[in-house]
Amino acid sequence: MNFSNWKHWQNRNQLDNIKYPGIYILLYSQKNISDRQFSWVNNIIYIGMTNSKGGLKSRLQQFENTIAGKSGHGGAERVIYKHNNYNKLISNLYVSVQPFVCDTTSNKPKDLLIMGKVAEYEYICFAKYTKIFGCLPEFNDKKKSLKKGAK
Repeated sequence: MNFSNWKHWQNRNQLDNIKYPGIYILLYSQKNISDRQFSWVNNIIYIGMTNSKGGLKSRLQQFENTIAGKSGHGGAERVIYKHNNYNKLISNLYVSVQPFVCDTTSNKPKDLLIMGKVAEYEYICFAKYTKIFGCLPEFNDKKKSLKKGAK
């Protein structure tokens, strides 16, 4: 696994190759871990992926839009159910990414296989986290974490 160093949420657009699809991992920490090497730690709160044309940058922006009060990202809706103070959340939120370089608009076998690997890799990450910590990250567990607006 070759994830980027952790970046503070507000600096997420500085991550390399985020125009491509890939996996993103979010971590909540009151300690500044900016630019530290990625590692599997129990304060990882969410693992996500995207195969969209807009790549990781677009998906991370959807997450941002949702935590800022819009809707559209289910994982972010679960995060803000618990972390409903936007400023406190983003001051403690970090992201690491694993981009997969390919052309999402292509039907070439090479690109289709890479996009399939992105989806597979998300489940590999779920398995890795679960093997280490015995459960999914908090906001990937749809049975245990409620969404904003849930009763």
